[in-house]
Amino acid sequence: MVNMTLGICYSHWRGEHKSILEAFSVKNVLMLFSGGKDSSLALDFILRAGKEFGFDFSAHAGAYPVHRYPDIEKKRIESYWNKRGVEIHWHDLGETDEYIKNEVNPCLRCQKLRKQMLKTVLTNTIDSWESLVLVTSYSLWDIVSYSIEHILNDLFSNSVNAENNKRFLETAQRFYPLLKMKEGYTVFRPIIRYNSDDILKAIKEADIPTLSIPCEFKEFRPKRILERYYQKMEIRFDYDKVFNFARRSLSLPDISTYTSIDRDEYLSNVF
Repeated sequence: MVNMTLGICYSHWRGEHKSILEAFSVKNVLMLFSGGKDSSLALDFILRAGKEFGFDFSAHAGAYPVHRYPDIEKKRIESYWNKRGVEIHWHDLGETDEYIKNEVNPCLRCQKLRKQMLKTVLTNTIDSWESLVLVTSYSLWDIVSYSIEHILNDLFSNSVNAENNKRFLETAQRFYPLLKMKEGYTVFRPIIRYNSDDILKAIKEADIPTLSIPCEFKEFRPKRILERYYQKMEIRFDYDKVFNFARRSLSLPDISTYTSIDRDEYLSNVF
């Protein structure tokens, strides 16, 4: 880890991902959007890249938990993106917040709902899976926190090891910026190399609006607690060092472990 601030700029990101972006002109690019800082930066970069490399995309958001997405909030965010030529497709997940409120871990059920929404959207809209690119917005702090979570579970948890391994199988695939799946579709994580504080700084400098209502269930997510520590200590991580640590010390599964997973299994239980 390092404690120096590295700026984020589109031109540098574009250069690092040029070979990937050049292939998108013949692809069906589907961007998963939440209105948070990570997906907002990713959407900004994908929009700018689309104009430069000649590809279109659609942006989809699951408006859940409901308390974060009142109409006035959605209109504020979509107004900004509409002016830039982007239509946000808001999806109602069909449940109120009561559905997760009394869960031991509401976040797990929320994530399950989101996966169901994604599967429904894809089933209803995708004709050619070979041309699909799914863009999702995990950051470097996400995968650092997953690593710490995995270490703590292995050392101290009384839960069944199989459950911990299942969780790590799900989170570990997010270390890979690009997955080319066996059915032909692609999963792209454009901002996985960036620290969350630097993402927030870039968003503020670009004056991009994000959700203003915090999730009342956020304390159930270990990464939110860890993020406060990173912020307080002004810690910055290096993607390559984190990746090499995970591969060497955490037995990070090889990329082929994920690219060989059947589509239904991946989208329902891993993605």
